Amino acid sequence: MADDAYLFLLPPRHPRIGAALATLGELECSGTPAVHGWLQAHGVSASSEEVRILPAEAAVFIPQDAERLPVPLSEEETLRVQQKCAPQSVTDVEHELLEFRDTTQEWEALVHRALTVGIPAQRIAQLTGLDPQDIARLTA
Repeated sequence: MADDAYLFLLPPRHPRIGAALATLGELECSGTPAVHGWLQAHGVSASSEEVRILPAEAAVFIPQDAERLPVPLSEEETLRVQQKCAPQSVTDVEHELLEFRDTTQEWEALVHRALTVGIPAQRIAQLTGLDPQDIARLTA
């Protein structure tokens, strides 16, 4: 086994890249003293969202100021990491956008129903994330 991937700590306020180590299940390298020591030295646990992994061929995407550790992976583990780090297809993202549109298309009717049953406008804004002015506009 060679260094097939890199563990790294995602710097604060940096866009999410790679996969969270915890989402990959158990990797053989996770149990090594090197990984345990690296995590301990940085004061993070393997389940932290900031502990990320990228295949070695994608190492150029790791932020320069990120702490990193090369790790060996088995063939099966390398494939899992590559699949988990692969970007979503355009079709998948478009499908998510359509679902969002379908969910939000009837928001005005939902707000009217909520107001009718007595839910205060401020509470509706808290629950939905809608602008309170948009809710007030519906009641005018």
